[in-house]
Amino acid sequence: MSRRFTTLAAAAAAVALVAGLAGCASADADADKPASGADGDVIKIGVVGKSDPQWPAFEKAAEAAGIDIELVDFGSYELPNPALTEGEIDLNQFQHVIYLAQYNQASGEDLAAIGSTQTYPLGLYSSKYDDVKDIEKGETVAVPDDASNQARGLLVLQSAGLIELKDGGSPFSDLNDVDEAKSKVKVTALEAALTPEALPDVAAAIINNDFVEQAGLTFDDALFTDDASDPAAAPYVNIFASRAEDVDNKTYLKLIEIFQTDEAVQKGLSESSGGTGVTVQLPQADLEKTLAKVQKDVADNS
Repeated sequence: MSRRFTTLAAAAAAVALVAGLAGCASADADADKPASGADGDVIKIGVVGKSDPQWPAFEKAAEAAGIDIELVDFGSYELPNPALTEGEIDLNQFQHVIYLAQYNQASGEDLAAIGSTQTYPLGLYSSKYDDVKDIEKGETVAVPDDASNQARGLLVLQSAGLIELKDGGSPFSDLNDVDEAKSKVKVTALEAALTPEALPDVAAAIINNDFVEQAGLTFDDALFTDDASDPAAAPYVNIFASRAEDVDNKTYLKLIEIFQTDEAVQKGLSESSGGTGVTVQLPQADLEKTLAKVQKDVADNS
């Protein structure tokens, strides 16, 4: 989602500046041996897309550091945060800052953004058209139905010239904000995992990176994407999340350091995103401030 929302501007600029300085949210190199996870000494990490190439590399690097991890694969975005809240897993890595802020606000929980990973562009795909300009007036385009990705998807469609959003749109836009009279296409919302399956029935669909290759597509197939390097993309930095009481866990922080710096992991991330991901290494304190700011904006717009 491109994000044109004035109350997020300060947070976005701060994150962009820190990202440029390449700070690193990591533990001391002499961190103790692994702390216990939810199941003995195994640290369970929830992911969406366990088959992505960064994860085998991450498992190998964690093992080399003496940390025993287990990846728990979830089929949709709605599941990993409740699993973390309930203690079924110890960390998760699948979401961006604004998604976590919206989960915390809706659930009354206080999950924490413990480390940053990458920012990814969000793309519009089609099995009928090769150019976004060829999409005909009155056709239907699908977007994800979860709040954060729906708003971002709508902003992508606006940037692509397919719709207009009332008041220019924001990271909190939904289908009600589409100005139908001024828009070229109609918009429907589907579960994120189902937008690829809808391609035969719609003119185009916003498809999250996790589902692009599963749908037999490549990232080069996108008709249009937003700009992951835009400072306004700060709320969409992807993160590791933990329970609030675990933000200082040295083993968890060591795992994040490994994820951010291990060459094989970074190579896998590049492969899984088709080279589109932008690695972001933020100090934990700055990440926590950004989450708090975004969560306040979520509350103010609820």
